[in-house]
Amino acid sequence: MELNERNMFMISEMLDSETEFIPLLSSEDEELIKAEKLPKKLSVLPLRNTVLFPGVVIPITVGRDKSIKLIKDAYAGKKLIGVVAQKDADIEEPTLEDLNRIGTVANIIKILQMPDGNTTVIIQGKKRFQLIELVQSDPYFIAKVDEYDKIENLVQDKKFKALIASLKDLSIQIIKQSPNIPSDAAFAIKNIESPVFLVNFISSNLNIDIRDKQNLLEISDFHERAQKVLTALTKELQMQELKNQIQNKVKVDLDKQQRDYFLHQQMKTIQEELGDAPGTQDINDLKFKAAEKKWSKNVKETFEKELAKLQRMNTQAADYSVQLNYLEFMVDLPWNEYTKDNFDLRRAEKILDEDHFGLEKVKERIVEHLAVIKLKNDLKAPIICLVGPPGVGKTSLGKSVARALDRKYIRMSLGGLRDEAELRGHRKTYIGALPGRIIQNLKKVKSSNPVFVLDEVDKVLGANVSGDPQAALLEILDPEQNITFHDNYLEVEYDLSKVMFIATANTLSTIHPALIDRMEVIDISGYLMEEKVEIAKRHLIPKQFKEHGVKRSQLQFSKGIIEKIIGDYTREAGVRTLEKNIATIIRKNVKYIVEGLDYNKKLSQEELQKTLGTPRFQRDKGLSNDVAGVVTGLAWTTVGGGILFVEASLSRGKGTLTLTGNLGDVMKESATIALEYLKSHAEFLDIDPEVFQKWNVHIHVPEGATPKDGPSAGITMFTALASAFTQRKIRSKIAMTGEITLRGKVLPVGGVKEKILAAKRAKINDIILSIENKKDIEDIKENYRSGLKFHYVDQMIEVVDYALLNDKVKNPISIV
Repeated sequence: MELNERNMFMISEMLDSETEFIPLLSSEDEELIKAEKLPKKLSVLPLRNTVLFPGVVIPITVGRDKSIKLIKDAYAGKKLIGVVAQKDADIEEPTLEDLNRIGTVANIIKILQMPDGNTTVIIQGKKRFQLIELVQSDPYFIAKVDEYDKIENLVQDKKFKALIASLKDLSIQIIKQSPNIPSDAAFAIKNIESPVFLVNFISSNLNIDIRDKQNLLEISDFHERAQKVLTALTKELQMQELKNQIQNKVKVDLDKQQRDYFLHQQMKTIQEELGDAPGTQDINDLKFKAAEKKWSKNVKETFEKELAKLQRMNTQAADYSVQLNYLEFMVDLPWNEYTKDNFDLRRAEKILDEDHFGLEKVKERIVEHLAVIKLKNDLKAPIICLVGPPGVGKTSLGKSVARALDRKYIRMSLGGLRDEAELRGHRKTYIGALPGRIIQNLKKVKSSNPVFVLDEVDKVLGANVSGDPQAALLEILDPEQNITFHDNYLEVEYDLSKVMFIATANTLSTIHPALIDRMEVIDISGYLMEEKVEIAKRHLIPKQFKEHGVKRSQLQFSKGIIEKIIGDYTREAGVRTLEKNIATIIRKNVKYIVEGLDYNKKLSQEELQKTLGTPRFQRDKGLSNDVAGVVTGLAWTTVGGGILFVEASLSRGKGTLTLTGNLGDVMKESATIALEYLKSHAEFLDIDPEVFQKWNVHIHVPEGATPKDGPSAGITMFTALASAFTQRKIRSKIAMTGEITLRGKVLPVGGVKEKILAAKRAKINDIILSIENKKDIEDIKENYRSGLKFHYVDQMIEVVDYALLNDKVKNPISIV
């Protein structure tokens, strides 16, 4: 409800003392109005934004020429007028269609000429009427009208009285809640005797849309109209209460802010009087820490400049905490603070051997580094990149190196890193700015020469919307540049040259070439069966015993059981799955130990299968040579080496080539090269060139769900095709790997060590490689090569000369 303050005051001011009008109708006045007869024709006054209700007095401002003339004529002749609300207030010259059909008969009480030149009229509603038709448009509307009010016999029962009382109560509550409505309005509400006039008076002052007011005017049933008014009042009261709550909350918040401000000002004044100004303690702490720092002249000047800026700042300023955090971080960094390296080379070797079996190259490089430092007493730390399949000990090696050197240890995972600011930091002007993780980690370990492991460097994303993290690593991992590493937050150069960075990766293919060039790459291949057994006995089993609280005497793993676990339940270059399986077996037996049940302390193969289930993998083994066109190749995967079989079959047709087995583009190209070379050199193998036009060729590589690609299967495909067209046997227990060209050259391939390990697992005896891979074989330890015979070739014809036997396969087909 919105009892309009303007209307209330205007009425009281406009009516002079001679006016006998009393705005509140009594029941007798209401009966007299009902008894009055309605003229058949009325002058019609259209209203823009107002609906007049019977008995209610309202002021209106008249602006149209037609309306002014109508008012003056009616006032002079003391005639009644019909007041009707327009459907659309924006229409300047309304027609009959633009007017509502139900209006209110009104009496003009007074006409006033306002100082601004407008004409204001005070009118009082009498009764409702229905507009039938217009009979005159000029100089103003005159229309035929009819009675609309119906005789309302109000049954004043308890429900009726409760409804009227509720209307009065809600109206008075709204008046009290609204500071803009004069308190006289509540007095007026209390003194209204007529229920009908009460509903009309409240309806006229409701804060609702003009259309809703018109709908209330048109409702004939009094109970229905009163109920709708009550609903509107309830909504208005709820809205008014909510407004007051919001205003009170804002007032309380403002009061609290003002109170806090005055208290802070008083406290500041008191502290200044006592000589303890705000921020003094912070500044003194910074100065005390800075006095102990071993920083350079440039860094010291920067610190003092920033500290002076902090002293000039108001402690209540938003930038004060930003500047304080920056300076606190600056003094907490270990500027030129280094731990002392332990130069005992034998101790270092012992620690490295204790923690890791094998990995001689890495261990040798660390010991060499120690020896040079011991001799020269000053050396930039090397940037080492350990590349190898998962689970071979790359990450854990960093911790062993730190222990061997008596340095602090940091490990930072780079997997999925996409934001350059993670490494270089944000500029401190940004909200929530932080230093890069490199500098943050140095602050944590309080040393400028830790062993810093950058794990999964091959998983760092390249250029994207957040920058290029790989490009940021170029500076961090360059010994010539990282002596003046720039962090965006720190804004002064920091020396990283004494940090020993050890990066780890599964592959070099996704690392930027410039980044590879800055690192000393050390390949860590997979382990032999014998090495895995030793690793399990020396490291994995004791570690799991300790983690599960089991004593050595309570469970025993024989060498045969460990080999069984490795061979039947793992297929990996490292030992991570092996460790998981060992943990599973120990957990199973811990249950028996805790419950006091009988169990076999020495594991048997039956118990192993019961615990781990049926074997998941079969050992790779070469196929028999009874079938033409099937050759064993050697492949490299991210989990180590493996063998694959290339199958070539022929069928009568027009010489088409079909490739299956989920092969990549490079592998498909190798197949095409192999077939074309075979066609051009058919006479060397006694093959009739005409057969290539009569037989379709199908090359398949099994395990079709696994994607395969790379050039190293080139000689394998060529040998398979040669065997298929000649129907000659393949030499038994032979495998091969090498890239081919159209000139017939056999090119070298990578992953040689992993492929040799795969060949040993598959009981292969002979391996054919490019002659250029000979140097790779010579770099491999003798125990890896034992039992294998290597055949180095330069031309593709040399491959088939050795790999193909003169004997035909069983049940050969006739290729003509």
